[in-house]
Amino acid sequence: MLYAILGDDAPGSLGKRLAARPAHLERLKELQDAGRLLLAGPCPAIDAPDPGPAGFAGSLIVAEFDSLAEAQAWAAADPYVTEGVFARTTVRPFRKVLPA
Repeated sequence: MLYAILGDDAPGSLGKRLAARPAHLERLKELQDAGRLLLAGPCPAIDAPDPGPAGFAGSLIVAEFDSLAEAQAWAAADPYVTEGVFARTTVRPFRKVLPA
């Protein structure tokens, strides 16, 4: 089943985000290589593709896991969580409707 993982950045965490990004992307690449990643990306803190020093408000990942517990465990081990980039992480089941 698909799960949406929503991470909300902690205030002032841009430096931590940039430092943890390579490890975060490596984990996402593993999901992608396994055919389990639907989409992933950051949410800029301002209405711009490159927010510069404004940084990011959070991130969204939609990926396939065997269970909610597995998705939650994967999210909890992500470098953006362990390194303090995300102040809060929410994991919810997700049902893709469109595009078909």
